[in-house]
This record gives sequence, C-alpha cells and structure tokens, in this order.
Amino acid sequence: MENPISITKRAAKEIQEILTQKKVPEGYSLRVGVKGGGGCGGAQFTLGFDQTKEGDVEYTTNNIPVLIEKKQMLFLIDLEIDFEERREERGFVFNKLSGQ
Repeated sequence: MENPISITKRAAKEIQEILTQKKVPEGYSLRVGVKGGGGCGGAQFTLGFDQTKEGDVEYTTNNIPVLIEKKQMLFLIDLEIDFEERREERGFVFNKLSGQ
C-alpha cells in the first residue's frame, strides 16, 4: 500500500528533534489523526506519539514510523505534513494534496 500521507524533510527533521528532546520511549510512533469535521470549522488534524493499537495502519515515511487509525484513513489520504518557521510563529502545517 502506498503511504496515505507524506512528511516533508523539514517536518521529519522537526519530528526527530521532538523525539530526542522529549525523550519519547522506544517503540512509539507518530500518530496522525483527525478530529471534528462536523461544522463550518472543518476537520482538525492531530499529531502525537503513541504505541500501536488494534485497528491501526502502520507504515514509515521519511524515516518516521507513522500510525493511523484505520477508521480515519479516508480523511487522511493525500495529506502532506510540513513544518514552517516564521518570525511570529512556527509549527506543523497540513496540506491536502488532492484538493479534497
């Protein structure tokens, strides 16, 4: 199966730094999820570190182990995770590549 999401090199570098700085335990992966989506605000994408649970889809992209709940897969296909740093703010940015 092709990876449902992609992680840019900038985002992968930042995720690796977080893994090291926060001392995330061995065996944890990046969990990508979605919450909301019911109102005019739309869905919000979520990132965190977690262990594999039943019903997860696992894969690796840009040397980052990724977990996605199978039931959320439809909402995450063609998602690109990037990292931007500006004068006033810095953080992860989520781009839908298919224009959905």
